[in-house]
Amino acid sequence: MDAEPSASAPPQKPKAKPPSVAPKPKNERDFLNHVEAYLAKRDGVDKLLKISRYATKVVLASSLLRSDPNLSQRLKSFESSVGVSRKAFRLGKFVQDLNALRNSRVDSKHELLLSLIAYGGEGLYYFVEQFVWLAKSGLIDPKHSRTFQKISAWTEFVGYFGSVALKFRDLRVIAEDEACLKSSIEIAVLRGVGCGEEEARLGKLREKKLMKRLSIVQDLADGLMALDDIVDGKAPFSRPLLMSSAGLLSALISTHKNWVSC
Repeated sequence: MDAEPSASAPPQKPKAKPPSVAPKPKNERDFLNHVEAYLAKRDGVDKLLKISRYATKVVLASSLLRSDPNLSQRLKSFESSVGVSRKAFRLGKFVQDLNALRNSRVDSKHELLLSLIAYGGEGLYYFVEQFVWLAKSGLIDPKHSRTFQKISAWTEFVGYFGSVALKFRDLRVIAEDEACLKSSIEIAVLRGVGCGEEEARLGKLREKKLMKRLSIVQDLADGLMALDDIVDGKAPFSRPLLMSSAGLLSALISTHKNWVSC
């Protein structure tokens, strides 16, 4: 006796995939997630330490704590400790300058020279800073610390010179691109054609120009402090409050740049 054929199961409909969630724009990111991403970066923590150090130096350079010598001494100890801690974050950081120099695109010998000065100077500065940290930490004889600090200050100053020159070149290129976009937008308006894409590009270009200008201000502030280290604080501008304020300004600008970029 033949068996009855079993009833075939009705075909199952494929399950609908959950709609993919588009990533949020940076300006709509969750604040705590943004903080986590910022603190995960070496530069993020380093710049927060820089703010702490130079804010402390500003307070010490002012007349706010003259009536409390004990608190003043504790703040000096804190400032010194933070300064040594920051140097530990520079271990191996010179590699990023080597890569930046290797990947830089130059169109002339002049730009090649500026790139060598900027990236080479900064890379050598970060390399020497490793030995400054080792000397201050006690692994290397502290008598060499002064020599390392002097070399570090010179290489830092030279690096900032090249960096500022390159950024002024970038500003000229941005200004040319901005002028071209403005011209395209004006022509589109006269013809009654939509120019939303060009306006968005112009907005990004202006934001990039602002960040480049802030970066130049930061380099000038850091370069001033490096020059002060070179002359051992004996220049007419070598005033503790001025140098501390320059360091704090640089720290705030770099913190803003890192916050926006992460």
